[in-house]
Amino acid sequence: MSRTYNNLEEYIRQLLHRLSIYHPHQLNTETVSSRLGLVLHYLPYDAMYIAGHIFLDSRKPDNQRWQEFGHELCHHLWHEGDQALMSVMMREWQEWKAINFAYNLCVPSFMLEGMDLPAYEREAVWVIMEKFGVERVFAEKRLEQYLRNMAF
Repeated sequence: MSRTYNNLEEYIRQLLHRLSIYHPHQLNTETVSSRLGLVLHYLPYDAMYIAGHIFLDSRKPDNQRWQEFGHELCHHLWHEGDQALMSVMMREWQEWKAINFAYNLCVPSFMLEGMDLPAYEREAVWVIMEKFGVERVFAEKRLEQYLRNMAF
């Protein structure tokens, strides 16, 4: 069943298609960053984005770095300014947007729609974890979002 995507889902679909990414196995930090002309750095520090460079914490496992990459990519694509100099409300708004962006980038709706997910939530979460390389809690939250949006 085909459905209408919300603005974020459609933005992610168009972005990934522009980068010739159509399948879960194509989703990874190196592919997305190189096709967008971003430089990745793996250092033992918290993740951040600074002027065309995404810094990811080298101490974390791949699935956490992928999720953090989605978050930092949002800052690159949608946000401007130094968070240290902006109001708390604006910084919190940017963080909320980046968190939501990461869920949708790391596990895109158009890819979920094309999958035959198991009927049992626990099994569906496992499939999402395996196919998209995300943590269990992340997969649970993303599945919840996806199913909730399917109701509209």
